[in-house]
Amino acid sequence: MTTTSAEQVHYEGGPARGDLIFNLLLGFTLIALPFTIGAIVRAIWLRFRITSRRVSVTGGWLGRDKTQVVYSQIKEVRSVPRGFGAWGDMVLVLNDGARLELRSVPRFRDVETYILERIAERQSISDQKSVEGFAA
Repeated sequence: MTTTSAEQVHYEGGPARGDLIFNLLLGFTLIALPFTIGAIVRAIWLRFRITSRRVSVTGGWLGRDKTQVVYSQIKEVRSVPRGFGAWGDMVLVLNDGARLELRSVPRFRDVETYILERIAERQSISDQKSVEGFAA
């Protein structure tokens, strides 16, 4: 973990390399060519940054789209293992019903646990603040 201005970085990097390798091998069948192209685009332009304060995803064509979500906005985390469990896909369901997809996340179980811990911390802090507002 790296520290930058009181924000601890848990994971920073791109998608799993195994996803690219697997899809390149499938690309020889021609039927899986769209999946191969998708894996190449993800490998080039998709970047994740999971810190103690937020989840940031940079992606899209030429890496022009950037999405940041703070843990207080996340209601639920759903994940699916891929590549025999070596990497996985995650969906962060936000309080307003929107979804943020994280495809081919390496060490996704570790990342999922980290995100769930941060959500629990934020909820316990907000519960303490709401109790402090009432007189005993």
